[in-house]
Amino acid sequence: GAHLTAASAGDDRPSIFEAVAQDSLMAAVKPALQHLVKVLAESNPGRYGFLWHWFDEIYVLLDLLLQQHYLARCSASFSENFYSLKRIPIGDCRQQPLATAGLPKRQHWKSLLLLVLVPYLKGKLEKLVSSLREEDEYSIHPPSSSWKRFYRAFLAAYPFVNMTWEGWFLVQQLCYILGKAQHHSPMLRLAGVRLVRLTAEDIKALEKKLAGATSSQTHSIKTQVQSAARKVLGGIAFSLSTGLSVSVFFLQFLDWWYSSENQETIKSLTALPTPPPPVHLDHGASSALLPKLKTVCPLCRKIRINATALSTSGFVFCYRCVYSYVKTHQRCPITGYATELQHLVKLYSPES
Repeated sequence: GAHLTAASAGDDRPSIFEAVAQDSLMAAVKPALQHLVKVLAESNPGRYGFLWHWFDEIYVLLDLLLQQHYLARCSASFSENFYSLKRIPIGDCRQQPLATAGLPKRQHWKSLLLLVLVPYLKGKLEKLVSSLREEDEYSIHPPSSSWKRFYRAFLAAYPFVNMTWEGWFLVQQLCYILGKAQHHSPMLRLAGVRLVRLTAEDIKALEKKLAGATSSQTHSIKTQVQSAARKVLGGIAFSLSTGLSVSVFFLQFLDWWYSSENQETIKSLTALPTPPPPVHLDHGASSALLPKLKTVCPLCRKIRINATALSTSGFVFCYRCVYSYVKTHQRCPITGYATELQHLVKLYSPES
């Protein structure tokens, strides 16, 4: 008992690096899995399109199953167990419960909801904000409508709410570093638990429990339906946890590779040099194609109406002339560069 209290006073407290690393592990898993699902859905929309459409809901169900499995078996979330940590209830208990003992019901369900539901709701809120911002840019609501005023106020307030949320986590981490807090995250405080390192006794107990679960499968004959359901759910959770444990670094690599910052770096490294100005045909041909007056369309030889430029070459025509030409020939009338309708750019002059 004295040994355990001494350990709980200092040695068992995880460092800020371990605590933040286990947080970032689950934060990296979702975007990486999302990219994998996106690739599947794009390769076969008929078969895998529903996975992309319902990704958030499918992910939250799998996450719920995974975290429930680990909280019940190891008193920790998947990422906490991956870094050899466990959760213990807050309080002046002289002896730490073993990881196999599980959390008290109240702390267990609080932990489960905060691990699974809060990230899900936060992700949904971020999607709602981005969709409202897009709607605000292309909105057809009257400027004075009450709905418009409400969601504009919501969009104006959201950055401050998000900054307060992130600041709360940052202050908690600073307090943890300075030794003035038992938790590096407010979510642990709300769940009524704190993180400690696994001891040698915990590891032995976990190994015994795993060995006992495999050997005592024959004894559970009382309630076959319940045991079958538990086996199915446990098997899914075990396969999920094993798969995640094996592929966790690959998923983190995927998350880094497809992050916006890394993509910008890749684009800057692999970007092609800026193309030179268009090289026209020989002087006689180009002078025959281009009118002397700059306000005249090279195709109809009349003053341009609804001036439109081709982004592939930079030359300006009437919209109707160049639209029908590009639609028919898929090239620029002057330079012959391959061109599509999406390369038509409307020009606005001060007079218009």
